[in-house]
Amino acid sequence: MDELTEVYKRIEYLRNSGVKMKEIADRVDMAPSVLSALYSSVLPAYIDLLKTCTPDDALDEALALVNNVSKKRLLNNVSSMKLLLLEMEPEHQSEADSGNPLAKLLVMEMKESIQDVYNYSGIYLSYSLSSSTDSLKIEPYMISTSENSEYVKVGMINAYKSVHWGGGIISNHQNSYLMFNERDLPQFALVTIYLQLPHYEFPSMLKGLYLCLDYNHNPIARRIVLVKQSDSTDINEFLKMEGKLVPKGELTPELEVYYNYTCQEGDYIKTCTVPSPKLDETDLEREKKMLKI
Repeated sequence: MDELTEVYKRIEYLRNSGVKMKEIADRVDMAPSVLSALYSSVLPAYIDLLKTCTPDDALDEALALVNNVSKKRLLNNVSSMKLLLLEMEPEHQSEADSGNPLAKLLVMEMKESIQDVYNYSGIYLSYSLSSSTDSLKIEPYMISTSENSEYVKVGMINAYKSVHWGGGIISNHQNSYLMFNERDLPQFALVTIYLQLPHYEFPSMLKGLYLCLDYNHNPIARRIVLVKQSDSTDINEFLKMEGKLVPKGELTPELEVYYNYTCQEGDYIKTCTVPSPKLDETDLEREKKMLKI
């Protein structure tokens, strides 16, 4: 394993152990934004490109993804960086006071995502398949920082005019998760939108998968496209917008493009509960038949 790969693995270990990116950056005398770009974009791409490229070509191609990392400085400092990272250890915590590791990781990732959210902040319109009719569902979204800049804030106005608020995580500059509760409290029904992030700044369109429960609380997944309408993150402007359903027969040529991408066979996945006292192989076949109705 070469030194760049070792550096990435060590940063990954420290991050997963709860060490903040700023602490790691201070340790290696590097700006947090530069170290974040290395960890999130350059080094993962470099490691993947090593499968098909020479190390030098792989590094050149990986560095092309960002504009704040110097190849010369990186190569000059990688040995000392590796040694400094190896000397750095996370503070020890007993299992009794460590808490839920997943919950702590989610909180940490939400805070870290603040530094990347400005590439994606703004008001969007989403396009996806309605789970109740053969219609294109159009819903407004807003991605911004929270009022106290502690997490990525996500808002959504559904086609039935309900407003939902949640949080987001931007991971490795390659994917993002937008999460919120789709039911009125105290009920909890997690909606997760997984977005594939493009390899350039300030994209006008994001696409991914919309994972939620249908009206009978059965899990479904479908394609979703978010098209930016404005860089504004003004809540009042966002709340003036409305979601809607557009039947197939009323689609304009512009909307038909989104319908064809999100509403075709294979773009909608659903499961349901089979009314059976036991679950065996025959029930799997029954479920598929029920879903065709």
